[in-house]
Amino acid sequence: MSDKIFVLKSDDGGPLKLNSAADVEPYIAILKGNTTVEEIRLGGNTLGIDACKTIGEYLKSNINLKVFKADDIFTGRLISEIPDALTALLQPLLKLPHLHTVDLSDNAFGGRLAEPLHDFYARAGPLRHLLLNNNGLGPEGGSIVANAIKDLAALKATDRAFPPLETVVCGRNRLENGSMEAWAEAYAAHKTLKTVKMVQNGIRQEGIDCLLREGLSKCVGLETVDLQDNTFTQKGAAALAAVVTGWTKLEELAVGDCLLSARGGVLLAEALGQGKNSAIITLRLQFNDIGFKGIAALKTAVKIALPSLKLLELNGNKFSEDDGAIKQIREIFKDRGFGELDELDELDSESEDEGDEKKDDIIELSEEEEDQKVPQRKDVNVDELADIFGGAKIA
Repeated sequence: MSDKIFVLKSDDGGPLKLNSAADVEPYIAILKGNTTVEEIRLGGNTLGIDACKTIGEYLKSNINLKVFKADDIFTGRLISEIPDALTALLQPLLKLPHLHTVDLSDNAFGGRLAEPLHDFYARAGPLRHLLLNNNGLGPEGGSIVANAIKDLAALKATDRAFPPLETVVCGRNRLENGSMEAWAEAYAAHKTLKTVKMVQNGIRQEGIDCLLREGLSKCVGLETVDLQDNTFTQKGAAALAAVVTGWTKLEELAVGDCLLSARGGVLLAEALGQGKNSAIITLRLQFNDIGFKGIAALKTAVKIALPSLKLLELNGNKFSEDDGAIKQIREIFKDRGFGELDELDELDSESEDEGDEKKDDIIELSEEEEDQKVPQRKDVNVDELADIFGGAKIA
């Protein structure tokens, strides 16, 4: 491990349970006065209030720190402990001029931690990459965090030395429609965003429409948009079709498991066929009720407007694997010498008309499922993403 990266870990690699200053000091002594370290990883351990206060004191001297990962650090802790422990870690970070990435994913914050998060995010001028995945914020907590991100935009505008915000990852947080107005305003305030990931948040079609039209449409430099496992229907798909042509630098569009509908699939494919998204490399459209008309329109888009496409996910939609358009897409990829479809092993041969007739029933069931509490679980992809962000690409 490089001397620029510090990892809090035990000798045997198992998780540490650190409560007091005496517990944690032997493990972090190397951080005291350390101006070499650029990345700190605390994840996978469980930290008490006094341990966090001690770490916070040491952080003040790590003036060249760029990446701070505190994902999954409160497992088994009392709810009453977490606010003070989190604040003890976050406040010293505000003094570090080069800190561009903060990962607080996989901590069961709930709405109760929204205010400490607001106090940090609204003042974190150097921040470029915000990772807050699987924290159970809920719509109220999500609105508070979104408002903090909007306030951060105002702060950044006061000092040209502050870099633009580039990344927001906030999935599995039960944000729902109730926080979408706040998120739309936050994104509209940060027109420089490159990556937005908000998977599995229980957002329904009205919220998706607001998020896209009022917020993400203003971020014309987006390179990655991942809104998988929310509910679009034709209304949300129409909003996506209306704004996607403005994302001319888009490389990945992920809207799988979003119930775009047969008609919505056609709208999106036709929008992609306009030639404004030629940089797309990955297109995830699986399990969306897209029928043969949508596939035909998508084939045309792939042929004339998506020359860089390398991965197209279409499994779980409503067409046959033997559909002529599918065969033509495979031929296009073959002729180019790159590009592939995912395995089409869960297709539904039901007709588009039958699918649209059942749409209301599917939406009702989807809404019932979204109303249930989302269990907190660790998302390994966040670790991978944070590792990338800690690397040379954005350092």
